[in-house]
Amino acid sequence: MGSSNKALLNFLSGITFVVLWASASSATKIGLHSVQPLVLSIPRFILASALMLGIAHLFMKQSLPKTKLAWKKIAIYGFLNVGLYLGLYVVAMKEVSAGLGSLFIAINPVLIMLISTIWFRQPLKSVTVISFFLCMAGMLIAAYPLLDGSHASPLGLGLLLLSNISYSAGAIYFSKQNWDGMHILTINGWQTLFGCLYLLPFAIYFYQPTANVFDFGFIGAVVWLAIPASIIASLCWMSLLRDNPTKASAWLFLCPIAGFIIASVIMKEPLTWYTLAGVVLVIIGLYIVQRMKSARN
Repeated sequence: MGSSNKALLNFLSGITFVVLWASASSATKIGLHSVQPLVLSIPRFILASALMLGIAHLFMKQSLPKTKLAWKKIAIYGFLNVGLYLGLYVVAMKEVSAGLGSLFIAINPVLIMLISTIWFRQPLKSVTVISFFLCMAGMLIAAYPLLDGSHASPLGLGLLLLSNISYSAGAIYFSKQNWDGMHILTINGWQTLFGCLYLLPFAIYFYQPTANVFDFGFIGAVVWLAIPASIIASLCWMSLLRDNPTKASAWLFLCPIAGFIIASVIMKEPLTWYTLAGVVLVIIGLYIVQRMKSARN
């Protein structure tokens, strides 16, 4: 492949990743207009895991995890990365705007850096602390005018923060494990299914028949979240990382901007100067962390 064609492919992959990844919050809000949070999550995880495992084991002929230790690793990863993270996230999205949901997701690189430093008892660098507080300040500023209306609540913001801490812990756990050459679709398929199983008892316990309408909004949200916003976006991201991790990280800066634009257009959520100021602070915090990671490499 020529350099110009490769550059075009990377550009299209980056744009696709940003749009699909940023659209997840708005798709979640649309689904939540029809059903309860966990009722939205369970079918999404079943569909996504079935597709990934079908491709991995039926078409690619990948083998099943071979040892109890491998299954244990997948189960732990599924608890952190799907059960706890996405379980808390979808409940939080009942309380906050789609734009804020996208903004919180964008700070994961900062949380990963901070948690990794604490987890492995490394010296806490000032740039890590500064980037973290910039991101936190940005999110609070963006959320401030929304607290008076129906677009945000302290409970929702707290759940969003906890969910992203779980995601960051899962990402660190994943990176530190020896997966013995297991294919990424095998890992993701089974960990998504495990996450679904963790959430299923809660979905059954809290299920209220009158609170759920299984209409086109519900079906569309499930399909969009399972395929474009999860599988396709992840494949684009992995393609970008494989080509150039440093350049790939630059696309993360566009995700919060795209998230607020999509939420404004589709969900009619308000855009204010507080939104702009909050997004700018989050992007600066992300930039500091990405510069530090690039310097390490």
